[in-house]
Amino acid sequence: MAHSQVAYLIPLKADLKEEDSSPRITLSEGPNIIGRGNVSIADKRLSRKHISITVSSSGSVSLSVEGTNPVVIRCSGDGERKKVKPREEVLVSNDDLIELIPGHHFFKLVLLPAENRGSHERAAKKARKDDAHDDDVEAIRRFVPPNEKLPSTFRLLSVNGLPDWANTSCVSINDVIEGDVVAAILSNYMVDVDWLMSACPKLANISQVMVIHGEGDGRQEYIQRKKPANWSLHKPRLPISFGTHHSKAIFLVYPRGVRVVVHTANLIHVDWNNKSQGLWMQDFPWKDDDNKDPPKCCGFEGDLIDYLNVLKWPEFTASLPGRGNVKINAAFFKKFDYSNATVRLIASVPGYHTGLNLKKWGHMKLRSILQECIFDREFRRSPLVYQFSSLGSLDEKWLAEFRDSLSCGITEDKTPLGPGDPLIIWPTVEDVRCSLEGYAAGNAIPSPLKNVEKPFLRKYWAKWKADHSARSRAMPHIKTFTRYSDQKLAWFLLTSSNLSKAAWGALQKNNSQLMIRSYELGVLFLSSPIKTQVCDFSCTEDNTSTMKAKQETKDEVVKERSKLVTMTWQGDKDSPEIISLPIPYQLPPKPYSPEDVPWSWDRGYSKKDVYGQVWPR
Repeated sequence: MAHSQVAYLIPLKADLKEEDSSPRITLSEGPNIIGRGNVSIADKRLSRKHISITVSSSGSVSLSVEGTNPVVIRCSGDGERKKVKPREEVLVSNDDLIELIPGHHFFKLVLLPAENRGSHERAAKKARKDDAHDDDVEAIRRFVPPNEKLPSTFRLLSVNGLPDWANTSCVSINDVIEGDVVAAILSNYMVDVDWLMSACPKLANISQVMVIHGEGDGRQEYIQRKKPANWSLHKPRLPISFGTHHSKAIFLVYPRGVRVVVHTANLIHVDWNNKSQGLWMQDFPWKDDDNKDPPKCCGFEGDLIDYLNVLKWPEFTASLPGRGNVKINAAFFKKFDYSNATVRLIASVPGYHTGLNLKKWGHMKLRSILQECIFDREFRRSPLVYQFSSLGSLDEKWLAEFRDSLSCGITEDKTPLGPGDPLIIWPTVEDVRCSLEGYAAGNAIPSPLKNVEKPFLRKYWAKWKADHSARSRAMPHIKTFTRYSDQKLAWFLLTSSNLSKAAWGALQKNNSQLMIRSYELGVLFLSSPIKTQVCDFSCTEDNTSTMKAKQETKDEVVKERSKLVTMTWQGDKDSPEIISLPIPYQLPPKPYSPEDVPWSWDRGYSKKDVYGQVWPR
């Protein structure tokens, strides 16, 4: 069980104002090691165990220098600066400033008010005691899918400061970028090169890394200066104003195959450590050049190649063992066998899409796939969930258009599922105020008052409640859309797309044209026929014998179809047709009470957060 959080360190700029782009460091009761491993600063003078801060239950704090360089303490009372040498120990007080290197890397120590210490742990205990469905509580503890089922589900990212059970089967960036990677393509919106290199040192040893990003000119110039020599940068063309490159994906080329990763986190510290996030990945082998009956192009392959073609990154050359020098471009990704892909890709690319392209992207792509799917009768007119972290400027006409796409599908007797009533899961002001990051979490929920407080939205609001995944206080940056009945899911989409016309597209010209502003990418989970072979090919493990067994049973299919369920579904989860998805929030969602206020980041909040701060700071 994790210790209670009792204090934190706020990173400061040289002018001693808070550094919003750097994460706060939480301190628990007892000793806390601070160093290169948990400070997102690239400075070789910082030791891995630079300082130790010990906080007692009474609120007294001592600091000892563990590294080889001195630390400076600046007293909050009189401003006196005191140098603390290695192996020395001093007492520090609330609001004292700490210079990890004299004159550099400033942090302010802030003690939590006594009434807030351990509040999360008390709340969790109360939830466990009060919840009538004991099996639902801490469901993430039991989410341990076997390796062969991992490609059929997704996983949450680990969150700092949560008890160990809350990170069961969760992943970090080093669980993804692993093994003998020959070339890598990192696709994202925001990229912190300093944090990325410290969090994943393996990137320095990959011979070719292409970073496809959406940063502005100033940040792009900074990344260009700071990036390793083996990195190349590319910002895709944005033909329509106010668009972004927002897709979050990783493509890793191995001697054995390719790993495709689709996720929801920017390449920055707070996204991979402090937020509720989701990630899907699957490994695919090379196509057999000697196979006289090569696998046909499947839906996943077509979707992937179409999307990669639009990005138009400058092709580069990589040396692959046994294959020599190859050009890494969109066509290169046709060399892999995607026939065992467990998801469909739903992508958005900027443009005015007409004709055959009308249903190729955005919500019209999702509509076209769902129209071909057969669902159980229990999903007729069943509700929809929209969950995301940024709300665009919407109107009722577009929401109806969007609902029409997500309500598609038929039952076995060809009856349409019919429209579902949507709920929008969105954090309240209180959710943000009491979150792991306090009001600072609101920086990653960037929707203005004018978008959030439109009267017609009031009937859609639902709470972010995530006790069963221990993420009620880990604010969502994950984006998901689904149709559900109780704890069963008709389909589920994990995506980079927020709820906006820019991300999903808007129909124009009597529904003959779809206008999209941004690049987005998501993975759609659907029920499917159960194949006798399992999807356990790995780029990082020796599974030659497994591949042979798979080849022998390649075309054998049984009549059963998989069923998608949540972690809290009550049934035989060991059944081969059950695919459990770690939906982090509660289903059915709980609508807002009259007292609940949806978060908007351009409003002022005078009630102090768990760190004693107001908003804006």
